[in-house]
Amino acid sequence: MRSSVFPRVTGRSLARARRAEGAFIYDEDGKRYIDACGGAIVVGVGHGNEAVIDALARQQHDVAYVHGTQFTTAALEDYADALAQILPLEAARVYAVSGGSEAVETALKLARSYHLARGGESRHKVIARVGSYHGNSLNALDASGRILLRAPYEPWLGRTVRVGTPYEYRCGLDEHPQGCGGVLADELDRAIIEQGPDTVACFIAEPVSGATLGAAVPPGDYWDAVARVCRSHGVLLIADEVMTGFGRTGQWFGCEHWGLEPDIVVAGKGASSGYWPLGFAACSGLVYEAVATTGFIHGFTYSHSPVGAAVGLAVLDQLRTHNLVDASRSKGKRLLALLHEQLGAHPHVGDVRGLGLMAGIELVADRGTKAPFSRGERVTERVVAAAFERGLLLYPSRGCADGVNGDLVMLGPPFVISDAELVETVDLLRGAVEEVLGQSI
Repeated sequence: MRSSVFPRVTGRSLARARRAEGAFIYDEDGKRYIDACGGAIVVGVGHGNEAVIDALARQQHDVAYVHGTQFTTAALEDYADALAQILPLEAARVYAVSGGSEAVETALKLARSYHLARGGESRHKVIARVGSYHGNSLNALDASGRILLRAPYEPWLGRTVRVGTPYEYRCGLDEHPQGCGGVLADELDRAIIEQGPDTVACFIAEPVSGATLGAAVPPGDYWDAVARVCRSHGVLLIADEVMTGFGRTGQWFGCEHWGLEPDIVVAGKGASSGYWPLGFAACSGLVYEAVATTGFIHGFTYSHSPVGAAVGLAVLDQLRTHNLVDASRSKGKRLLALLHEQLGAHPHVGDVRGLGLMAGIELVADRGTKAPFSRGERVTERVVAAAFERGLLLYPSRGCADGVNGDLVMLGPPFVISDAELVETVDLLRGAVEEVLGQSI
């Protein structure tokens, strides 16, 4: 049957989702799928959460939309106050938008506006990392180091300065495994000096690398060293918590694992757990007070949404009431243990890694050399398809090894997933991997 939808993927038809509950999605034929990736590592509080749905409906009834230049709302004020209590920022100010890419756009403009307000007209450059991902809008894509997504649009890109990223499985530094963080921070320091410190506005990075490198956790010495470098040059530090925020890594925000206090935090995905398009850029009071003196030339039609704020506040309440951040931490340890047990010895599983309920499995042609499969073999796609047939949803990633080659699948299930469902998840995943790549020796 012909569809009038312009889909996210072309060349194949999609199953129709009929309903969802907890950690499961059901298609219109009644087939059950374990949502082991929360869509795009989005769903934290679970599907079909009645408290969140009720909060959405109540706010729609009261005030569905006002323009952010004309009104504020109790929903937005209450949400910002609640966020300020948990954000790793001093005197946080929250600029609510409709998703992660908008949040990154907002943060980059905010960094530039901060320097303009302080007389730093020359500070406009953005530094980001190889193997990063920050979104698909133009500035966010320019900051991203994900080659396969950038390729069609390269003529429009190229402003961002690029430095190395922590990737312990494929780290080629002579200092590995000791001192890698310091070496990478020194690289950032040199890049800032080479560009001219008075030209650099900000450094943006994910606390734990997400979609491109599949839950690659940095070494313990990395973030403290990076923060010192940024502070020494007056460069704003932006933590991209779109994937890692709201309990995904077992803390409210990923940067808390290292005691990092950024200048700006961006969030999305788990902020609304998928119940409403929601993201935000939040800055410290120091950044806000500077920008407030001159104003912030920026905005979106659906920023500062009262419905988005009501949903976000309800999600916060569910995370707190049901101790779901702690659940992500403990269940994440269980998930990683199961993955190591069931897949750790497979000849084509190069690495199992992650933090909290955010895990990555890197698939390789040769474990000894870490040689990736060629892109033409489409290993990720084949494993994801085999898992889908078994009723398991995975989040795919490609290009981790060199920007083009390299196969990953990620797991990021709702925090409400049960132990029995975790066991079933890993059992189904093992079956999919063995179907595509053969059984363990």
